[in-house]
Amino acid sequence: MSGAELSAFWSSAFLAHMVPRLRPVRPDRRQGIEYSVFQADFCMISLLRRFVVDSWAGRILAAVLFLAFVGWGVGDILTGISEKGDVAAYVGSRQVTTAELTTALRQQLPGMAQRLGVPGPEQIPQMFRAGIVRDVLNGLIGQKQLLEAARRYGITVPDDVIRDEIFSLPVFHGPDGRFDRSRFNSYLSQQNLTENRFLDIMRDELTVRAMLGPVSGAARVSRLAITRIYGWETETRVADVLRIPFASQEAPADPDEAVLRRFYSNHPWLFRTREYRHAKIVVLSPETVARVLSVSDDTLHKLYDEQSSRYHVPELRSLQMVTANDEAAAQAIATLWKGGADWAQVRDQAKGLVAVEFPDARSATLPDRALQKAVFGAALNDVTGPVKTGTGQVVFRVTKITPPHDTSFDQAKEDLRRQVTEVGAPEAMAQNARKLQDVIAGGDLDSIPTDLGAAAASGFLDAAGLTKEGEPAPMPGSEAIRKAVTAQIFAQKKGAPAVLTEVPGKPGKPSEGWFAVSVDEIEPGKLPPFDEVRIRVLAAWRDAQMQHEANVKATGLYIAAKEKGGIAAVAPAGAEVSKGVMVSRSRESAGIPADLAAQIQNMPAGVSFMGEDSGNYIVVTVTRIVHPEAKDDIIGMNQIRDGMTGSLSDDVLEAFVRTLSDVAKPKIISRGVEIAQNQAGLGDGDHE
Repeated sequence: MSGAELSAFWSSAFLAHMVPRLRPVRPDRRQGIEYSVFQADFCMISLLRRFVVDSWAGRILAAVLFLAFVGWGVGDILTGISEKGDVAAYVGSRQVTTAELTTALRQQLPGMAQRLGVPGPEQIPQMFRAGIVRDVLNGLIGQKQLLEAARRYGITVPDDVIRDEIFSLPVFHGPDGRFDRSRFNSYLSQQNLTENRFLDIMRDELTVRAMLGPVSGAARVSRLAITRIYGWETETRVADVLRIPFASQEAPADPDEAVLRRFYSNHPWLFRTREYRHAKIVVLSPETVARVLSVSDDTLHKLYDEQSSRYHVPELRSLQMVTANDEAAAQAIATLWKGGADWAQVRDQAKGLVAVEFPDARSATLPDRALQKAVFGAALNDVTGPVKTGTGQVVFRVTKITPPHDTSFDQAKEDLRRQVTEVGAPEAMAQNARKLQDVIAGGDLDSIPTDLGAAAASGFLDAAGLTKEGEPAPMPGSEAIRKAVTAQIFAQKKGAPAVLTEVPGKPGKPSEGWFAVSVDEIEPGKLPPFDEVRIRVLAAWRDAQMQHEANVKATGLYIAAKEKGGIAAVAPAGAEVSKGVMVSRSRESAGIPADLAAQIQNMPAGVSFMGEDSGNYIVVTVTRIVHPEAKDDIIGMNQIRDGMTGSLSDDVLEAFVRTLSDVAKPKIISRGVEIAQNQAGLGDGDHE
């Protein structure tokens, strides 16, 4: 691919991928990592976030890393080909240096420690260390493989593209929203990076993106496949529905006393009182710790300055834009658009062109000065163009204008503090958990120091976590902690010593927090004497009889509907039959339970069946099946096309990256890996 061809490709790709770029940069909120680490991580992670996190390519990169490990196996980690100590792996003409692996490990370890529930990286159990090193190394090898494949395919990125990408990054923007060289230099100094090293990092990102873009873009789904999927999803059953409510049946006469007593004996669970337990609880969570964390104004001011582009926002404009390679194509789009076509019609007509939306775009984030001037000089909702720009002939419409606004430090202070505490609270929680454990082991739950950030509560609750008044018990912490605390209260014996217990987070997420409970009183549930609950027994017996009567009626109507042409033909006088109820896979049907809707979707016309929901028996007859015309539903067809194309694109990318391990099979250098492992604090120090 020549430089000119790549430049032309990148111009279109840049526009197509601009939307995710327009979001403000926010601090990295990975649990357990100090905010200062966010700055250190930004270069290798935040600058790559659109590739590694927010984009389709990120999912594929994850796949190739997994496949790489499967292909290479553990053996390569243990049997290096050399004793050279400054290289951890060779990937074609590229290297994963020991220093790179060490840096990556140090960045990953705090989060790993949090997920494993240990206070810090140095406490990570030995059994997990080799796996952590392997996973991080695989990630670096996967990145090198993608870059090596790009080299083999002759893909290079021009310097002007790298420059434009850097200029677009909000972290380097001044208060006016434009690139600020002093901010850029300051950042390089803080990260101990040379300008050339930073440019290499950016070049690698853009190279991988340029390589994967055409592969993904080659995915096409046939119209026949789209039409068939559309037909399956939109196939609609039209049904007649009759509900027989339990409560609408005639109330039976009061039964003999013996009948009531027999019902009471046969259904004791209906009348037994709930068991209540009185417990003291202590919860230590990121939320409770955040309340006592101290954050200096100097720290908040620094964060405020670093997020200047977020709190000092210039005029923003949202626009819809079509870019064409020649003026004739652009003029045809402009004519259609100015003639009253909406955006969906314009985008459908702009096949082969680049049609994108820019929500809340800043002037500096648009890729061309001519386009910046035109967009920020256009009137709201006017179709403008064609405008000649460096990326082609552009036609656009401004859909929203947001005036510039500033948020003062005092106004932003609470939000800034929340950002800092969200990042710092998990680590503080892990440290305080050890102190809380010592306190609990040496006493009871009444002597918890206030400076640990633990929250205490006490009271009666049942196994559902409700108070005697039927309200949710006021426990601190997340829903996961509430459920864990309630379960522990009803599993723990009265008077048993409190034990500090962790509630793990979801996979890949930090800990939810820690808790301890002490049960000091139990009020067992009991079956009251018949005479005390006679009124409740009578009401429950009546409800059961009325439900039975409704069942008998519904069953009779169902049998008759099967024999005589449907429920509408046999419904009793005065009964309300809902006719023309539509059920399909593409939309929910109001008033039809999900399990019944699933049955209806597979029924042929003319078939009747019976079901039940809360408080009703339901008799349904499918009267006909409707197949909507695809040509009459452009939006629906486009949604299916986009979804299928996205899935196929992912499959194509996965197939492509599967070949990378054959093109550039990695060679692991065991000594380099061991040195990096030791330097990161995960080894025994023998190879320092």
